[in-house]
Amino acid sequence: MKSLRKKQQGSTADHAADMPLRAVNYILIALGVLVIGGSYGIMFLEKDVDGFFALFVSPISLVAAYGWIIFAVLYRPSRKEKS
Repeated sequence: MKSLRKKQQGSTADHAADMPLRAVNYILIALGVLVIGGSYGIMFLEKDVDGFFALFVSPISLVAAYGWIIFAVLYRPSRKEKS
């Protein structure tokens, strides 16, 4: 019984030390940040409050990019268990 408990405790400690975000998460976050920067950049270059990009394209892309970043933070890739 003692060896079983030690084995279970060791696997729990190893699992707790894992990083919460993986490389995939950081790539997805970076993609969202690039879209946000591009959207604000397009609005800056247009320099018109009533322009097409400022009223239609940028708000949609900004909401989508912020949603994408939330998804990227919450995304958990599936682990394949080793036999």
